[in-house]
Parts: sequence; structure tokens; C-alpha cells
Amino acid sequence: MAHIDLDYRIARRTLANGLRIVVNHDPGAPAEALNIWYTVGSGDEPRGATGLAHLFEHLMFAGSAHVGSSGHLALMESVGGSANATTGFDRTSYFETVPPGALELALWLEADRMSTLAVTRTNFDTQVEVVKEEKRQRYDNVPYGDQLELLLELNFPADHPYGHPTIGSMADLDAASLSDVQGFYRRWYQPSGAVLTLSGPIEPERAFALAEKYFDALAPAPAQTSRLLAPLPRHEGVPAIRVRRAVPSTMVHLCWRSPDFNSPERFAVEQALAVLASGQSSRLPNLLVREREIAETVGSGDFGLARGVSMATLSARVRSGHDAQELSETILEQLVDLGERGPDEDELARVNAGFDREWLSRLASVESRADEISGFASLSGDPGRVNAMLVRMHEVTGDQIAEAARTWLAPQYRAVLVYEAEEAR
Repeated sequence: MAHIDLDYRIARRTLANGLRIVVNHDPGAPAEALNIWYTVGSGDEPRGATGLAHLFEHLMFAGSAHVGSSGHLALMESVGGSANATTGFDRTSYFETVPPGALELALWLEADRMSTLAVTRTNFDTQVEVVKEEKRQRYDNVPYGDQLELLLELNFPADHPYGHPTIGSMADLDAASLSDVQGFYRRWYQPSGAVLTLSGPIEPERAFALAEKYFDALAPAPAQTSRLLAPLPRHEGVPAIRVRRAVPSTMVHLCWRSPDFNSPERFAVEQALAVLASGQSSRLPNLLVREREIAETVGSGDFGLARGVSMATLSARVRSGHDAQELSETILEQLVDLGERGPDEDELARVNAGFDREWLSRLASVESRADEISGFASLSGDPGRVNAMLVRMHEVTGDQIAEAARTWLAPQYRAVLVYEAEEAR
């Protein structure tokens, strides 16, 4: 099957203070995207001191030496731009999309808060309360809200970088001192710990000149080392957690410790998951939802974690009149079959086409393209991998998919979370 060759233009430069700059020149883009990844996430928080990485996603908008509280967002909106941030296990990212003429404003804002963020008692206390409200709305008071916490508990030791959710513990935040928060900022929010990506119509040399104008004077600091661990062994003995909750229907998660973001084996694992449950025409939705009608929905995915191990999942919601065991056994039968026979040609063509569609859609906007480029630069050291993903996925053979199903996704290496509806019997 033919694949599409990508050639997004990538230029790189590193400032004397360690800030890595990547420019993706896209002459036809209607806007400029600025994306900055700091190589600190919840995985860098020790046990008992969680929640600070995510807290900074909020604190970074609370004002700096030359910008008042909430001024960052107000300035972006005043020029027709937008700004936001996200926190992950391996990074915290901040991003703006602006008309080309407003790029300097966005760069100045990012440089100001990188160097002079107002980490005050008032800002700290205010943003902790914002985080608590976010936790209530997104985790505590919604169906299935603690699923992620349970999945992490099931798959990672408590003291592992991935052993707690990114939002952290509210008790840990309450126990944190102002000096703890200020120290976290000084340690991680340094030029040497960041990747700045610009994607849009600006010429690379002009982009580098502007980045140097606003960031070169920032003082250098030693690069911090993230918590890196050796790969965890595959599960043994099928560890399981079963909980009962007031949810619409019982949900089953089968999960595995999988290859990390930079492992060449991850591509075959992702393709195996796609054969099984990516899209309504894949194996498990066809069998479980349409033919046998024992599931309401089926999905799959890998977390794409980067520190020696990741987590792959196959998840399904049980249809009324059936149970979690029946559903799990049917999923495992299909896994064994995939390991023994591999995908057929039509399945391989379908998952390749599906990945092409999703990846090209992801790269179509400068905002999400800049984010992907920052991610590759931060996690693999090679922003040019954005151009290689289609080819790399198409290189995965049916035999490699079968091997991934037999090894990484083998039934004996699974862990199981059953999220049972209270009315289920």
C-alpha cells in the first residue's frame, strides 16, 4: 500500500542558556503557533509531594514581573489569539495561537513568566483552590471519575513516576509550603529544561532572531534530570481490582505494561491494539457490539509514556444482561487468535489507513503540529520524527503484529480492572 511522504520543514537551534528552539516554516498557515514544553510532569514528583507539576499549569497564568494576574490570557484575547496549557506524566506544555503580527507579544509573555513568575502566597493559595475545584468537577463528581487512579494503582508501584495521576493529591498540595513551590519553579522552569516550537509563516532566521531577542538574556541554569527508571517486568498472576460504583454500566479494563514511547516495539503494539479495537469496523466492536451484543462500546489505546514503560489498555462497557467475565473471556479469545494468525491484508490496510487519517488530521493545524514537534524534540531528541511516523507505521508487518499480541499483549501478562455498576449482580 502506498504511503504519503511528509516533509514538514524543521530547523533547530539551541541558545547559550540551553533553550532548544524548533521552527516549522509553513508559508501558507493563517496563524503562528507557539508551543513550549517543559520537561517536567507528574512523573517527576516524589511520593508525598504530588500535584505541583499540574499546579503550575495554573500558576503560570497568575502573573509575572510585567504581567498582572490573568493578564496573559487577556493580552492574547485582545489580539485575537488564544492560549492554554496541559500537564502530562512526562511534560507540562503551554501554547498560544496568534495572528502573525502578534508573535512577538506571545514570545515576550512566555519569556517573562519563564524568568519572573509571581509565585506568591496569594497566588499559591488561590490556584490550589482552583485545582481542588477542578478535581471535584472532573474526578470526584462524575461517573468513572477514579478510573485513571485505579488503573495507575493496578499497573505501577506507588513510588513509581507513573504511580499517581497528574492532578496529584489534594492532601499533598495542602501540605506543600510556599518555599516548596518556589523551589519547584526554580528547578524546572529553566531555559535548559524547555523546548520552544514555532509553527507558521515566519521565516526560520527571523524566528530564531526573535527567540534570541526575548530568551537569550535569561540566565542559564543546570539542566535537570527527570526520574528515569528501568523497564518494569510484565505482570504476573493477573493482578486485579474490582470496585462497585454508581455508574451507568459495568466497565472492564484489560491492561498491560507496554513498550515506552521511544521503543521500536511500540509501533507493533499500537497496530495490534488498532486491529482489535480502533474504529467500529475493527474486530472487537464488530464481534462484541454488533454480532453478540454483549458490549455497549469497546476501545483501545496506549498512554505513550516515556520512562522505560508505558500502559496499553483494551476497555469495554458491558451491555445489560451480560457480565464482565463473559466480556473479558471473549476479548482474550480474540487476542489469542491475533497472536496465532495475525491480521489479514484487509485489516492491515484498514489500520494503516486509519492511522494515516488521524495523523494527517493532527498535523493539519499549526497548533497541534507544533505540539507534536515539541513532543518529539523533548521525549526523543528528534523533532524530525514528525515526518517519519507514517512510514514507520506502514513498516509494521502482520507477523510483527502477531508477535506483539503473543508477547506484550499475551493474556497471562494482563492486569484487570472491573468497574462494576452498583445495580449489577
